[in-house]
Amino acid sequence: MTVEVSERPLADLIRRRIQPRQRDEALYQRALASGLSELQARVLAGRLSGYAGELAPLTAPSLRNLEHPEKLADARRSAERIAQAVTEGEHIGILTDYDVDGITSHVVILRTLNELFGVPSHKLHSLIGHRINDGYGISLPLVERTLALSPRPSLVITADCGSSDEPRIARLREAGIDVVVTDHHALPLEGPPVSAYATVNPTRNDCSFPDHTIAGCMVAWLVMSLTRAVLIELGVLSSSTPKLSPWLSYVALGTVADCVSLGGSAINRAVVTQGLTLINRMEAACWRAMAERLGADSVPFDAETLAFQMGPRINARSRLDDPYAALHFMLAADEASARTHLEVLDQDNQSRKAIELDMVDTARTLAMDDLAQGEQVLVVFLEDGHAGVQGIVASRLVQAFGRPAFVLTPAAAPGMLTGSGRSIEGLHLRDALQRAHELGPQALPRFGGHRGAAGIGVPKDAFHAFQSALRQAVSEQLGDRELYPCIFTDGELRAQQLSLNTLDELEGLAPYGREFDAPLFEGEFMVENLRVVGTDGTHLMLELSNGGISSRAIWFRALSPGEAPPFGLGARLHCAYKLSRNRWKGRESLQLMIEHADIVQ
Repeated sequence: MTVEVSERPLADLIRRRIQPRQRDEALYQRALASGLSELQARVLAGRLSGYAGELAPLTAPSLRNLEHPEKLADARRSAERIAQAVTEGEHIGILTDYDVDGITSHVVILRTLNELFGVPSHKLHSLIGHRINDGYGISLPLVERTLALSPRPSLVITADCGSSDEPRIARLREAGIDVVVTDHHALPLEGPPVSAYATVNPTRNDCSFPDHTIAGCMVAWLVMSLTRAVLIELGVLSSSTPKLSPWLSYVALGTVADCVSLGGSAINRAVVTQGLTLINRMEAACWRAMAERLGADSVPFDAETLAFQMGPRINARSRLDDPYAALHFMLAADEASARTHLEVLDQDNQSRKAIELDMVDTARTLAMDDLAQGEQVLVVFLEDGHAGVQGIVASRLVQAFGRPAFVLTPAAAPGMLTGSGRSIEGLHLRDALQRAHELGPQALPRFGGHRGAAGIGVPKDAFHAFQSALRQAVSEQLGDRELYPCIFTDGELRAQQLSLNTLDELEGLAPYGREFDAPLFEGEFMVENLRVVGTDGTHLMLELSNGGISSRAIWFRALSPGEAPPFGLGARLHCAYKLSRNRWKGRESLQLMIEHADIVQ
């Protein structure tokens, strides 16, 4: 659906708006009755509209809320096949995606097979695709690499991929290789891949597992946990064999980094909470090396540390090169080795940031054409763009314009484009792609993903046909909904609430993440002091006052390089801000993190 540009000025379309969240009043009253504070009840009711379940599993996450893996369709069949491979000494391939979810899944499967089940390292084969050269999932190059192994594995276990890869799975099956798929991405309409020995995916229509939002690494963890139980039943393992609980540290990282729901999912909230407890014991070299890199004041890690510090570093390697350095970092046996691999990840992350800046600038310019035509979805083709940064650039477009966005770049295969998309609240991206495929199957031969994010393959000469089909599919979901970049807040805080005690109160509802965003507040402040900081002069350090109370604040990326602040001392700002804990040399103080601010005239 399009809207004539004359109906809404372009400046209005890109103006970010600060708005209070809609609150579920019934949930708000239930939360108060359960003993939560007014502020906690407000936060909960602003994120879980329509939630009718018990509150305790969400507000006090516990591993007691985990569901038995046998509720996953095909989980028992998968576990028995893996147990057979362990018992009979088969060679096993571990084939996973290259992002954080895939890498953490790989670690869970590999460490379980080797350390708990006793499979020797030489019988385990790590198969991770190269994002640029191989593409997503069980790609043809990855199949060829598998078939070239000697000795060849007789079983391949996938994680975080495989649900949409029937042709490649069929190729492996023809070669005598059983494929056990563990995944969490939405299945194609025709259902699980028929050539797979088993497919464990909570999105299956015939699956009784109650939570479809778990990450790929959690699916892998559940299957390997069930395999342990099967091996004990068979008498191959002793009942004293350790459980997989320590690996929940990796599952927590993969869960947060893959942006699965931390809203109404008791399982995801429990896993992240327990995983952070394990991580903060700093028993693994990778966690210690990361803490050393981030500085002593970064500990204890929280979900934000995983999302914005660890996740991007691990993802950066697979975005720009092959992902094995990320795997080696996670598996490092000592700090020296972990530091070496982390240095590679860190350098890649810096390179990724530089590439991202250039691509975002170009993408924003191109997206203005779609915006000027009133398009509901932004589709940008970057001829010189890097395929590994598509998703990040798409996210930046969503933030800037409040519309779902796809960013495409040339693929390794001649005549093809590859792309990544990010969605907005109210649009199921994978469903939109399914509909676009129905409208123009030749224009969208390959796609996959879930509600919030997706990947696509498009023939270059069908780019405009894809655009047209996607626009119709998005229009059918969104109707005439008005779209604009919006910042939703949890309302205002009293001046007396600007304290560490309030932050403690909010942290009582952690972890925060997708569909359970960290609390964001709004209010008017007077600028008492300000200075430009940062190596490129793009951040602002502020002293803000409200009701006689002064607060220190930081506004990252407030300015363009070389730009002067658009306001001075005495200015009044309407701010959207988070409360943060500033740690310095063992001391803690409250700091406001400004997300957006408008000058009050």
